[in-house]
Amino acid sequence: MKHKQDKNKPIPLPKAANKQEQHHEIRPGQSIELLKELHILTRDGKMNQDSRRKLKQVYHLYQFIEPLLQQLRETHADLSLVDHGAGKSYLGFILYDLFFKATAGQDASRIYGIETRDELVSKSTELAQRLDFPGMSFLNLSVAESIRSTQLPDQIDIVTALHACNTATDDAIEFGLKKKAKFMVLVPCCQAEVAAELRKHKADAVRDNPLSEMWRHPIHTREFGSQITNVLRCLQLEAHGYQVRVTELVGWEHSMKNELIIAEYKGLPAKRPAERLAEVLKSTGLESMRGRFFTPV
Repeated sequence: MKHKQDKNKPIPLPKAANKQEQHHEIRPGQSIELLKELHILTRDGKMNQDSRRKLKQVYHLYQFIEPLLQQLRETHADLSLVDHGAGKSYLGFILYDLFFKATAGQDASRIYGIETRDELVSKSTELAQRLDFPGMSFLNLSVAESIRSTQLPDQIDIVTALHACNTATDDAIEFGLKKKAKFMVLVPCCQAEVAAELRKHKADAVRDNPLSEMWRHPIHTREFGSQITNVLRCLQLEAHGYQVRVTELVGWEHSMKNELIIAEYKGLPAKRPAERLAEVLKSTGLESMRGRFFTPV
């Protein structure tokens, strides 16, 4: 007897890295010229310890994103991915080289790198042209500006925001919601806004809520602020119908910001997460932040 596939089945996380990845070796099919241009390899093809670390980081992220791309390709050919806070676009170039390049010219798949530093946008654009990666675009926009920009399509398949500082992660979530993204892959960073709001209302919270002892001391305020920010983000995504998994992004040994949020739109019941989010905002004195952690009307 066949069983129906569980719609709420958890998003699969990648299997443990294979022996090749454990030794930080270059993946089959990877462009050596690209790795040289990204300064991961020297001109004579050698790799130092820092470049090994960078390559390991990007490959580890690729492990999470590749299955999502494969899942999307089962339903349609033209894939779209927006990488917010792209920087030098290590991730975008590796994704294109290992996944998108195989069908270049056969479909309209495209990776968009969003970055505020104009010199990085120019360099990435030149590199994509030099390597003949026609399906890559780079835009000089903030994450907030990209939400309203007409330079991006109305619908995006995957939104990534890796170490987007402070509210840029929330802007990336708003972007993903507006663009009806099937997947969001987020590595939050520098969550200072909520901690500042906790400090502002600390006196009232300490008097009325015994759990406020969790953020009474300044160092706890900072740590709790970071924690509660990501909790609110997860509730917000769930309130919009996403299934959310939170895991540790191992491989980023030199960063304390090691939390990875993967969200997949499933159209799940949203009332309970929205109620919980409202309750958390109220009990922590953060009701003024309802606009940032908005839920469906």
